[in-house]
Amino acid sequence: MTESRPPFPPFTLETAIQKVRIAEDSWNTCNPEKVSLGYAPESHWRNRSEFMVGRPAIVAFLQRKWAREIASPCASLTNGMMTAATGSVPTETRIGTTMKPV
Repeated sequence: MTESRPPFPPFTLETAIQKVRIAEDSWNTCNPEKVSLGYAPESHWRNRSEFMVGRPAIVAFLQRKWAREIASPCASLTNGMMTAATGSVPTETRIGTTMKPV
């Protein structure tokens, strides 16, 4: 069974933006099952020293990750603006309800 997730390449500027927004919207749901559908069933992921293969492993990883972090749908935009404004990447991350240094 072949899965299809339009829009398909070749991308125009408009369809590329649409594809990125679909992915961002999926990630912002913080629903590991929904996020995993955006990747091939046999996807290989790496997070630091942890290696994952396949959607079930990706789902398990995201469940652990999001269980200990507060999801922030504006994080990418905020980090991008801070980087542009200061010339450096933010050095804090959300853990629980407080900001902790990285």
